[in-house]
Amino acid sequence: VLATVVSSMLYARFDDSDEGDLTRVRAHLVREETLHRLALSLQLPRFIRVSEGEVRSGGTQRPSMLADAVEAIVAAAFLDGGYDAANGVVHTLYADLIDAADMQSWGKDAKTELQEWLQARKLPVPVYRIVSTQGQAHAQTFEIECAVPTLHQAQRGSGRSRRAGEQEAARRLLLELQGGNAPAVDGDTPNQHPAAPR
Repeated sequence: VLATVVSSMLYARFDDSDEGDLTRVRAHLVREETLHRLALSLQLPRFIRVSEGEVRSGGTQRPSMLADAVEAIVAAAFLDGGYDAANGVVHTLYADLIDAADMQSWGKDAKTELQEWLQARKLPVPVYRIVSTQGQAHAQTFEIECAVPTLHQAQRGSGRSRRAGEQEAARRLLLELQGGNAPAVDGDTPNQHPAAPR
């Protein structure tokens, strides 16, 4: 329901944009980070009831839990009042975000750019793995490795969520590959990179 309403709002706001751009922006709007910010703006941590163990571990501040709570509010509106009620809740939550949005400012994320860069060269998608986690459950830092085994290259990144760590690792690896240590693709200068493996 959330994705459907956000899709409709984006289409109404950016009706001249192509499908790929709209899909990318929608993904930004319904992902955990955005839902987490919305939850904080609603002061949801004050209203979430959790076990004593979760209180001690800071559960009500955990981004994933707060993102789930926003989705639960939309779901409750849908179950209680149907699509129109849920549509109203989502419009209230997202109206300012979408009105202030600039399609050009929401570029592709690093993971998407890296994957497209590799696919253009007929190379396999990158492999991500958690190297380590540090901190308590509600404030963990994830160190992630992003590797392209075919090229024997990898980079690491860290972030407050696994996804954030993956994005940082992907960004670093993409910069390294674009810096010259990468196979050529149609349109590249031939002596800039070695030929892509077949």
